[in-house]
Amino acid sequence: MRRIAGVLMPISSLPSPYGIGTLGSEAYRFVDFLRDAECALWQVLPLQPTSYGDSPYQSCAASALNPYFIDLEFLCREGLLTREECRAVDWGHDPRWVDYGKMYRERIRILRKAFSRYPKKTPEWVAFLEEGKYRDFALFMSLKDEFSGKPYTDWGEYAVYEEERVGEYAEQHREDVEFWQFTQYEFLQQWKKLKAYANTHGIELMGDMPIYVARDSVEMWKYGKDLFLLDERGNPAVQAGVPPDAFSETGQLWGNPIYDWERMKADGYSWWHKRLDDAFALCDVLRIDHFIGFVRYYCIPASATDARSGRWCEGPGTDLFRGYENRRIVAEDLGIVTEEVRAALRKTGFPGMKILQHAFDGNPYNEHKPSNYEENLVAYTGTHDNETLYARISVMSPEEKEILLADLKRECFKAGIPLRLDSDRTICLTILRLLYASRANTVIFPLQDAIRMGKEGRMNRPSTVSPENWSVRFKSSDFSAALKRCLAGMAAMSGRNQNNFRER
Repeated sequence: MRRIAGVLMPISSLPSPYGIGTLGSEAYRFVDFLRDAECALWQVLPLQPTSYGDSPYQSCAASALNPYFIDLEFLCREGLLTREECRAVDWGHDPRWVDYGKMYRERIRILRKAFSRYPKKTPEWVAFLEEGKYRDFALFMSLKDEFSGKPYTDWGEYAVYEEERVGEYAEQHREDVEFWQFTQYEFLQQWKKLKAYANTHGIELMGDMPIYVARDSVEMWKYGKDLFLLDERGNPAVQAGVPPDAFSETGQLWGNPIYDWERMKADGYSWWHKRLDDAFALCDVLRIDHFIGFVRYYCIPASATDARSGRWCEGPGTDLFRGYENRRIVAEDLGIVTEEVRAALRKTGFPGMKILQHAFDGNPYNEHKPSNYEENLVAYTGTHDNETLYARISVMSPEEKEILLADLKRECFKAGIPLRLDSDRTICLTILRLLYASRANTVIFPLQDAIRMGKEGRMNRPSTVSPENWSVRFKSSDFSAALKRCLAGMAAMSGRNQNNFRER
């Protein structure tokens, strides 16, 4: 296994003059930054279209792609838009924040304008349409527009998927359905070029797969009775979430429908295998969110208003991953980790995750402490659900800070890391050095932790719906030469530099 470092940076967080990060020139500059910083991995959040709450973990389609990430400058170069048209739109005025309301109102409108100018007879486009891979997504989105954004359950005669009826609709609304297929085509063209550029420069892309899909989704609309546990009226009989934990006293009520694992098992988990294959067609490495849900899942009554009334049920276990043991999968095993979960990781060989923020509690046996790490895992300073490292340290009580410093001194001594503890900023830097020095083969950190952003840098607060969630963006100046030198220096000191992974 290679010793590598990587950065967690959602596409949405990249700099852009058009309100949200895209697959355009700033993504290529970020690849250059990673190369110069001796980082080998770029982890993104899920690439699927967002729906309720703008969360990439609540998508309307399991394998579709987010049209917001299509770069408008590239469309200008294709002659489909003009820069004047793009700049005339109000995309928001805060370069640190995505205004999803403006995205919802304006992004699709300007993409429709681009599609109106797209040459419809090119062999590549005709072949893409004939393949029909994204037809269900396109139909779903067209119908959602037709019914003013209402959930599919309010679509009248179309609420229940029926092939002949839906086929007639597709014929009557061919232009609109093809527009939504166009968004997938353009995303794929831009993504493939970006991935090729990254791989050529020694950077691999790490995708992120949510375990569940949204209640209002293509999968529920078309395949509901085949994939999910439903009641006699076709509604979810139960919903997903997790029990009370450090993030919420009442647990997390996600609201997603839960899979009918017995029915899926009967056909060899074919839907899941196709989903995994689709993901690996886009990414080099895949993080699977809430991996413990495959071993056992938390099942909450559909009528519940919080997650306290749920119960644990047995999941499919490692059978689902038969044939994928040698694929580069990272198992997000955070939460209540049982011996069954640990056995599943051993059987598959998938690395689990550890979070350095959770390490400093005074307990020498805490599995998040670097001195307790194994090699086959992925260690983070924090994930998209955590406070930033700087924000966490800056609000600690004197007692918490004392425990942190005592733990940090012991861990640094074991790792041979020089101590700099004179300020919260230098404490953050010391923790990042400790992460690099750890035994974990792969270490990843959100860019927020490297540039020591405060509470304004938090990506998500679990169990909340807020315009602040999923909205953090960066400026080009954040990818500074000083930061590159700092990260490259830590990579060299810890054996995570380019010489360790340049050969493929």
